Amino acid sequence: MQRLASEQGTSLMEVLVATAILVTLMAGLMSMAGVAISTTENQGHLAARTTEYAQDKMEQLLALAYGDSTSNTGVFPATSSGGSGLAVGGSFNVDTPVALYVDYLDVNGNLCGTSGADCAAPVGTTPPDKWFYRRVWQIADISPAGCPTSCLKQITVAAATSRGFGGATRAASYLAVLKTSPF
Repeated sequence: MQRLASEQGTSLMEVLVATAILVTLMAGLMSMAGVAISTTENQGHLAARTTEYAQDKMEQLLALAYGDSTSNTGVFPATSSGGSGLAVGGSFNVDTPVALYVDYLDVNGNLCGTSGADCAAPVGTTPPDKWFYRRVWQIADISPAGCPTSCLKQITVAAATSRGFGGATRAASYLAVLKTSPF
């Protein structure tokens, strides 16, 4: 039986060239997969968590009376003394926390210093070991002059992670609301 030229197999050199091309393409795809995983974790999971934790703090602050200036909102539930309540002050810059306007959460979202948390209570603005989320808030009086009927405070809460996943920028969320007197 005579072999036809068209029935010849591939040579070893052709297999090596095809393998080299395939490995090069796969290396490029794997780096894209790493970027996709990092982005999904930071902008999906962690950003959603920071928003949830900022909203939790906002709800705690909105539950206070307009004129409250002593409730400690660094603990949950808030205690009636030892804090700043809704007194004007604080900062919404997560990198420059202000005493009495900051709290820390562990990686599971537990308030540091409470039972079940993997981190101790902070001392002033010094973060405890093993913290993962930092929440800061600012209370600003934006009332018109005299404000006998329409006093307003702007409450801004920011929450951010201690670091980003995979070396990416950390996730952060910001919320702002207005609170009116007498509510």
